[in-house]
Amino acid sequence: MPAPSPDPARRNDAEGAPVAPVPGLRLAVLAEALFLANLLVAPGLAFAVLAALWWRHRHSAPPLARQHLKQAVAVSFWGGALLVAFSALFIHAGGLTWAWTWVAVILYFTCIHSTLVLFGMFGLSRAMAGQPYRYPLIGPSLS
Repeated sequence: MPAPSPDPARRNDAEGAPVAPVPGLRLAVLAEALFLANLLVAPGLAFAVLAALWWRHRHSAPPLARQHLKQAVAVSFWGGALLVAFSALFIHAGGLTWAWTWVAVILYFTCIHSTLVLFGMFGLSRAMAGQPYRYPLIGPSLS
């Protein structure tokens, strides 16, 4: 059994023969990892880094990386906006003192947030495999 290659852009096929590196693989994986970091570890900071990467590479990156960057930035923006907007709507409708308001806000936030994390894991696995990925419902179309 051949030892795994330390370089994620260089892969081996089933027989251990080297496969050509996938252009943009590292940047695609970084984009999806930053999407997850924005949700789980460093909200805001990871989004700023992700947005800066997208701004820097939006025209020059290989198609795989450009597509993953576009998806991660768009879903980070729209997902965050939906989380904040609907939570604010629930609080506005129910008031701060009504217990059921907080049940609705926490339930909504938990369900949507965990769904975004799950889809982010799918996106990361597709990026690591060198394949495109479109986030369901709020992801921009693949181009």
